[in-house]
Amino acid sequence: MTIKRISSGGEYESKVGYCRAVVANGVVFVAGTCAQGDIIPEDIAGQCVSALTAIEKALTEAGAGFADVVRVNYYLPDMAEFEQCWPLLQRAFGKNPPAATVTECNLITPRHRIEIEVTAVLPE
Repeated sequence: MTIKRISSGGEYESKVGYCRAVVANGVVFVAGTCAQGDIIPEDIAGQCVSALTAIEKALTEAGAGFADVVRVNYYLPDMAEFEQCWPLLQRAFGKNPPAATVTECNLITPRHRIEIEVTAVLPE
């Protein structure tokens, strides 16, 4: 089995003991991703954009893109905010929508509004 680990260098990777993504036998597993960077937007839409940007970077490094995503999980502390993300998710996945699940739960910190986790298959 061929395994490639992709690290973003994010603060929680070393604290928790994980990496942003793992590629195993042609499947890309991207860890749950919240807003990244020195400045975390306060609104869910800004956080969604930040998370999607980090996910896109990991997918690109793995050799895939949003069109290759087959599964996505969304985690939110307040389900009422999710609709604000719909246009952003439609833009990211477009004509290649993955299977999806949404779960309302607490996130790693109270300031985070959304966490996104994807699974993709490398293109042939």
